[in-house]
Amino acid sequence: MERNELVQEVARLQAAGRRVVFTNGCFDILHAGHVRYLNAARAVGDVLVLGLNSDASVRRLKGESRPINSEEDRAEVLAGLAAVDYVVIFDEPTAEPLVELLKPDVYVKGGDYTVERLPESRIVASYGGETVLIPEVPGRSSTNMIKKIRETDREGTK
Repeated sequence: MERNELVQEVARLQAAGRRVVFTNGCFDILHAGHVRYLNAARAVGDVLVLGLNSDASVRRLKGESRPINSEEDRAEVLAGLAAVDYVVIFDEPTAEPLVELLKPDVYVKGGDYTVERLPESRIVASYGGETVLIPEVPGRSSTNMIKKIRETDREGTK
């Protein structure tokens, strides 16, 4: 969904008494850790909005070999999950501009972060929202999956 349209939708939902949750990330190769995280994020509210890092943003964060999947493909897969109500792509270094624009009731991130390390948390606190940290699923990450695939591929070509 485009930002301007999403701003109006979030305001409408909040006016109707719905608790809007926002999270963000790259979600390059979807895995069980992502699904568990998104289900847990959705459980703290009524509506889950997912800010998805653009391809250029993922490259800046993860390196030139990433993302594996395009932003369009990642958005389509994520939008197909029952836990995710809306997906919006962003190109900025952090989700701060989106959080400021949308003013979600809850901002959710993984347990590998701290509230102090999240600039979005300060914005959320400024208008009375809350930040929730969800524990990560050990051993589940796109980076680990890509590493394992590359190792398996190297072993297969020997």
